[in-house]
Amino acid sequence: MNFVHSLQRSAQLHASHTSTVFGERSRTWGETLARVQRLAAALQSLGVREGARVAILSLNSDRYFEMFYAVSWAGGVFVPLNTRWAVAETTYALRDCDARVLCVDESFADVARALQADGGVDHAIFIGEGPAPEGMHGAEALLAQAEPAQEPDGAGGDAVCGIFYTGGTTGHPKGVMLSHRNILFASLNWIGCLQVSQATVYMHVAGFFHLGGASPAFTVALAGGTNVILPKFEPVPAMRAIERNQVNYALLIPVMVNTLINDPALADHDLSSVKRCHYGGSPIPESVLRGAMARLPTWQFFQGYGLTETSSVITTLAWEHHALEGATAKRLKSAGCASYGWQVRIVGPDRKEVPRGEVGEIAARGDGIMLGYWGKPDATDAVKADGWMYTGDGAWMDEDGFVYIVDRLKDMIVSGGENIFSTEVENAIHKHPAVLECAVIGIPDEQWGEAVHAVVVPRPGAALTAAEVIAHCRTLIANYKCPKSVEVTTQRLPVSAAGKITKNVLRDPFWQGRARRVN
Repeated sequence: MNFVHSLQRSAQLHASHTSTVFGERSRTWGETLARVQRLAAALQSLGVREGARVAILSLNSDRYFEMFYAVSWAGGVFVPLNTRWAVAETTYALRDCDARVLCVDESFADVARALQADGGVDHAIFIGEGPAPEGMHGAEALLAQAEPAQEPDGAGGDAVCGIFYTGGTTGHPKGVMLSHRNILFASLNWIGCLQVSQATVYMHVAGFFHLGGASPAFTVALAGGTNVILPKFEPVPAMRAIERNQVNYALLIPVMVNTLINDPALADHDLSSVKRCHYGGSPIPESVLRGAMARLPTWQFFQGYGLTETSSVITTLAWEHHALEGATAKRLKSAGCASYGWQVRIVGPDRKEVPRGEVGEIAARGDGIMLGYWGKPDATDAVKADGWMYTGDGAWMDEDGFVYIVDRLKDMIVSGGENIFSTEVENAIHKHPAVLECAVIGIPDEQWGEAVHAVVVPRPGAALTAAEVIAHCRTLIANYKCPKSVEVTTQRLPVSAAGKITKNVLRDPFWQGRARRVN
């Protein structure tokens, strides 16, 4: 099956149903299909053929969404690019996958000119608002001049559909090759596990360059629902979009949830239309969940855990497992259990399953596992073997099959010979009522090798000292796990384009000039 067949189905069954909303503009599934067919023909006129890579560097928009399908309809491979990269990183990715066509909006027009000037890009297509800058093709002008392209012939299945770049904090990013089968499997997985349907009105604020942002849009397209698209996450515009469009589903990572419920404008907006909120990236701190449940009483929360390399969530924690009290309250700290179509186990260094309750590495098997890393067979072989994907995430599994993530194995803090998982310390710090945000990292220590260091942001108006944070932790976790040092700052913690706290930014100053980043 081809990726574009999901769009054809929704246009066939729900032609007059709203497909996308972007600002003041809305389109139906019938209109979206017609635009995609013409955009595909325009891409083909620029030389896009079977397997050709087409890169997209843009904030979220309805045109971005359409370009995913137009590239596939033309026979190409879409390559969404991280909007927070430097020009050098973008250049690397474009040359790595040999993308000759680049789609940009007004935020990245200057970048496109630079990339055209050095010969890395043959054609730039403007998918933003207003007229196309000089030297670029306007998507609307191309579309207006084109006749609908014929339906893709034979492509699909295990052919490459998209390349999503991931990593890059410790070296060059890797291009994750996802097939048509991978992406459609992921959409079906989302529909089953996260209850997406034709009635879903889904607000997108996570970047489309990230699979966690794009996959829900693909899922809504398969289900025939409505995509309400925002360029990026900002609390007040998100609240306005929910009210105006009666959004009933959203994806907000825990940092976004925390920001939303602590925004002063929350009291001025009615967000009761939202019934489900999917979050990922990390378990939600109990203090944040309690605040969200109190201030957003209509919202049910679902957690999904997965990797770009798995194309979908491999474990899910349904709303009924978000209990704050009782026998199942412990599951709130988990990432849930295996999603439909996935096998999940915890393995040791020998890649054999470890006993329940023992920390090891999460391994998963299912139809969502990537084809591999573009041009990096050795890197692929390091994480993918015998049908299993080895995630690099440390976790343990309880007797009921629920997975409890403790940390990235490579980010584990080793202090005095003891393994300390930063998320456990962060969960303890988050229980302090004055804490808004926190991040725990390992820093060099001459005596212990590494020491636990915390960076803490207090709630507005709250007073908090390093000594108070340490004393608080000592009531909840072992002394050796408690921070040895704490930085209290009013500056919000740095986050990636996917909204995750970038611990490497916090960690780097402590490790400068050292050959190793561990002691």
